[in-house]
Amino acid sequence: MMKSEQDDAPRPAAFEIGQPLDLLSVAELDERIERLRLEIARLEAARAAKQAASAAAEAFFKK
Repeated sequence: MMKSEQDDAPRPAAFEIGQPLDLLSVAELDERIERLRLEIARLEAARAAKQAASAAAEAFFKK
């Protein structure tokens, strides 16, 4: 089985909301902030898509 470049890419460290932050470096904090911002944007896009689908269905059935 061949390895791809993705297999060798570093995997982001898992973290949980509420973990202690005192042992993290400034760079690690910055990385978490960026990852959380990306996740917030993804969540907001999913919410907007669901709201649009719901509004479309509501408008369709009101006719």
